[in-house]
Amino acid sequence: MNSVKIIVPATTANLGPGFDSIGMALALYNEITFTPLASGLEIDICGEGASQLPRDASNLVYEAAQVVFNRLGNAPAGLCIQANNAIPVGSGLGSSSAAIIGGMAGANALLGSPLDKLQLLELAAEIEGHTDNIAPALFGRLTMGLITDGQVFFERLDVPPLTVVVVLPDFHILTSEARAALPDVIPYGDAVYNIGRIPFVLRALQNADYNMMSYAMRDRLHEPYRFPLIPGMDAATAAARNAGAAAVVLSGAGPSLIAFAPDNHQQIANAASAAFAAAGFASRTFILGVDTEGTRSIVI
Repeated sequence: MNSVKIIVPATTANLGPGFDSIGMALALYNEITFTPLASGLEIDICGEGASQLPRDASNLVYEAAQVVFNRLGNAPAGLCIQANNAIPVGSGLGSSSAAIIGGMAGANALLGSPLDKLQLLELAAEIEGHTDNIAPALFGRLTMGLITDGQVFFERLDVPPLTVVVVLPDFHILTSEARAALPDVIPYGDAVYNIGRIPFVLRALQNADYNMMSYAMRDRLHEPYRFPLIPGMDAATAAARNAGAAAVVLSGAGPSLIAFAPDNHQQIANAASAAFAAAGFASRTFILGVDTEGTRSIVI
């Protein structure tokens, strides 16, 4: 078996009202190299998460690879995984999904790619339980998907070149904590509010219609419950809008915010970052394009 390198993009999920169903790939990447060994497991991590991610069999990339090896009934005797991560861990930018997709794609590529991307999506959905991050990580661009009666349905939508601003405060929030903040029951009116906006989000992104984004990318199902968990989020969102952002939403479960605008991207990033600083938190900013390829593999 040859070594393979997997390149998997970051993702942003929900995009306002599309809770657990809509996601988009971003041009920020983890690169993971898989090399067969005669025996044993070696894991090396550099970049994001290097000081906190496990280097044993509990590593999520390795666990995801094992799912594919088990599915195909074949595996190398040993494995070396070298991860060069640019996607921040626990950021709301799909680092866990990138690990799952990266591990599955790497195992598949080592065995000659017998599974297509849709089959990998179905396997990943069994772990994630929803498609909002894993689908764009695999296929790129803008995706919508759902899982029903054990089946995965998804569509990939083209979008024009877009530039987004991501602001990540130095504040840690577990996805499990963000999930726990959501109520078990929501008002009927809030469900209607979100449902009516989802098709407009898709159309706005497809057409780069920033005026439409301004009223479509609003949410009542998760952001009102998650914003209070993140100090400075309300102020940062307002600051980004005042600096020219057409729409500002929580990326995934947070704590990153993502802002959409035709221009003034650095000014928007600076304004939101200053608002987080006023709340006592440093932040990092990213100005990113949309990834159009999704996960790819290179035999090396």
